[in-house]
Amino acid sequence: MKIMLIQPKMNKRPMDTDLKTRMAPSLALLTLMRLTSKGHEVVLVNENIEEIDYDCEVDLVGITITLDVMPRACRVAEKFRKRGVAIVAGGIHVTCCPEDCLPHFDAICVGAAERVWAHILEDASNHKLKKMYHDMENFRGDEIASPRYDNIDKNKYLYTNVITTSRGCPNRCDFCYNSCQNRFYVQRPVADVLSDIKGLGTRHVLFIDDNFIGVPAHTHELLGEIRGFHLKWSAAVTTKILDYPDLLDLMAQTGCQSLFIGFESINNTALRGVNKNNQFEKYKQLVEAIHSRGIMVNASMVFGLDGDGPEVFAKTLDWLVKNRIETLTSHILTPYPGTTLYRRMEESGRILDHDLTHYNTAHVVFEPKNMTAEELYQGYLWMYKQFYSFGNIIRRMPKHKVQRKPYLIFNLFYRKFGKFTSTLSRIIPMRVLGRLAASASYRVK
Repeated sequence: MKIMLIQPKMNKRPMDTDLKTRMAPSLALLTLMRLTSKGHEVVLVNENIEEIDYDCEVDLVGITITLDVMPRACRVAEKFRKRGVAIVAGGIHVTCCPEDCLPHFDAICVGAAERVWAHILEDASNHKLKKMYHDMENFRGDEIASPRYDNIDKNKYLYTNVITTSRGCPNRCDFCYNSCQNRFYVQRPVADVLSDIKGLGTRHVLFIDDNFIGVPAHTHELLGEIRGFHLKWSAAVTTKILDYPDLLDLMAQTGCQSLFIGFESINNTALRGVNKNNQFEKYKQLVEAIHSRGIMVNASMVFGLDGDGPEVFAKTLDWLVKNRIETLTSHILTPYPGTTLYRRMEESGRILDHDLTHYNTAHVVFEPKNMTAEELYQGYLWMYKQFYSFGNIIRRMPKHKVQRKPYLIFNLFYRKFGKFTSTLSRIIPMRVLGRLAASASYRVK
């Protein structure tokens, strides 16, 4: 068969440029390429970068779906189905809300694809596709397939050196996908992760796990093995990293440059309301522990929690600037369908907008409790504008001189002047821009 694997076009948020849409390739689709047996021809299409050829002679189309691209995925599927081409869909939204997705595709894959992709291809070849494929019972980390990194067109992306050491997260925060059904958490064998790192042939690595320290002993083992790799790397962790100073030491020793951390709110009441086990009183100590080891902080903040009023924006900005937080990823609280938060808001009649294209953390789709929807949206925009203002970029300048180059490159060329850099990428390939940024920041390629 000839198979087309599609990543639908994403909906950019107000602060996003093409740098975001071309940040990294879809590991989900590259994993499907790994799982596809010889004898099949596979074409991979990222609609953020290239147009879909609907006239292409294909036998099967596979689409990976995050929530906000669901409407777009349905339109893509409809065009192919009119030609009699079978469509199978998978991805995090399909896994969390399979019943909602079933009517729109010939088949759906719920959860991990490793055990079922071969069955899907066999059934498609025999024109006997089932409506749902789902086999995750006792799924093990050693069953996770390595993506086909060799199939990436590196000129199209800023970063192609993305690796996972696990799938899922052991936590179940109410607003997160991990509170949905069909979610699980497993760690990959350290040997498999090391193999991916060596195969990439780079010293600059982005670990893109939901939670890099889900099992601290596993993280400790992995970092112990990469001591001699001379890497520069980044990852996402929870605030629980403060409880593991030895792990923080090892992170610094093995080349950690920055940590993405879900602080989410500086209001303990708001945090408890969404089952987020954070304590604001420990934030300052945590930031100091990370900064003292020469590691930068990328703070994730969520606005619109039930404990938030209009004053939350100024208070949060003040804390971020005082603590020299290097980068900010800001979100409007978004109740993803399938999550505990969505079920609670739906039952109380607080969901106001069911247009899934708006479910990208940049729109207000629910009724806030202590401010208006307009106040929430305008506060969200104000936060980004203020955080990345020239004055606050200077005020947040890292104390460690070695951090200042990567800090300024991100704050200025990715955020402040992202549109200029994005325009530049039409002349200079993304691969070159990414390597220039890594080389200037960390002296690595």
